Amino acid sequence: MRKYMPAGVATAVLLAVAGILLFRSAPVAEPPGEAAPPQEAEIRTIEGTVLRGDTVAGLFHRNRLRVEDLFGMRQAAAGVHALKNLSAGRPYRITLDPDNNVLSLAYHVNEMELLRVVRLGEGFEAEKVPIAYERRDGTLGGVIRSSLYSALPDDDRSTQLALELSDIFSWDVDFNTDLRTGDTFRVVVEELWLGGEFRRYGNVLAAELVIDGNTFRAYRFEDGGHADYFDDTGRVLRRAFLKAPLSYRRISSGFTRRRLHPILKIVQPHLGVDYSAPAGTPVSSTGEGTVTFAGYKGPNGNLVIVRHGKGYVTSYGHLSRFAKGIRAGTRVRQGDVIGYVGATGRATGPHLDYRMKRNGVFLNPLKVAPPRGGEVASARMDDFRATQNRMQGVLAGIDTGSGYAAAGQDL
Repeated sequence: MRKYMPAGVATAVLLAVAGILLFRSAPVAEPPGEAAPPQEAEIRTIEGTVLRGDTVAGLFHRNRLRVEDLFGMRQAAAGVHALKNLSAGRPYRITLDPDNNVLSLAYHVNEMELLRVVRLGEGFEAEKVPIAYERRDGTLGGVIRSSLYSALPDDDRSTQLALELSDIFSWDVDFNTDLRTGDTFRVVVEELWLGGEFRRYGNVLAAELVIDGNTFRAYRFEDGGHADYFDDTGRVLRRAFLKAPLSYRRISSGFTRRRLHPILKIVQPHLGVDYSAPAGTPVSSTGEGTVTFAGYKGPNGNLVIVRHGKGYVTSYGHLSRFAKGIRAGTRVRQGDVIGYVGATGRATGPHLDYRMKRNGVFLNPLKVAPPRGGEVASARMDDFRATQNRMQGVLAGIDTGSGYAAAGQDL
């Protein structure tokens, strides 16, 4: 929280009204000993959505607001969220007293946080507060015709849900190569509502995929203060390595001891997997570890090498460039972007050369099945089983032929 106190402004009495009007978030208590604030009918409100090219100064100028208030609010918000950083499409609300003095500003920084700037005493106070969404449980189900993305409702919110599902099952399912026409999915997911309108999806609570006759399930469960996803047996889905280091790709060359090199035209081993993908596609570290090399290395072009635990090492070649901060000694987490697909070094086109070693021996990444990260603690297994049984009943009741099902139902 940050405060700014310019001289010559005596409007502390308006704090309570500002807090009440600010997107109906928790009210700010009125300072003791002050006169009663003006009635709500006397308060004027300006609200809307940030347009492309909008600035706070432009909003103030367009609505003939006091530049002194703009200066004070910018100073108060500087250490919380710079007011110059407005994003198109984000809602805002400004409240004014009868003399056109600004009482408050509320701006949706993102989907989860609100910047709140209110007049306090002889200045302003700024803070970020969580957006108080109403959480409801909803279900979706469907049949996959071409991809999971196309099987969900056609909007940005569903795209984010598809990405979340691909993350949950990414250790067991390759969503670019494993899905078949006729596969099905069922999902129980939080819905976040604000002002009576559905805004976005929250946490996936449970999910089921049936792929080529094989069933995969995931249940969200908190164990040891940390939420994770577990399978039917109570084992965590997360593994030491992701199944693949990037999305939107196809395998152009697999792991083999004898391959005709496309440039040298000689037969030699190819001890990795080539993923063909558009230049600039983000490349992620498949496991947690430490970068031991990030630079240009002959035929490999721009190369990143990551050392993991238990003797594993992975490498990522032919990158167009490295992600910000990636250098020798950088600690990376599983899924962190380390670079971008390119065609540097000895390459005929944009692709990623991904390789894996253990104790110095090359492995075929497509056949490695690293162990899972653990299981539900025995003391919590009864609680997990209760959650699992409840969610299994909900999943079983989802009709995959009807698509989106009953938003906001009480589960």
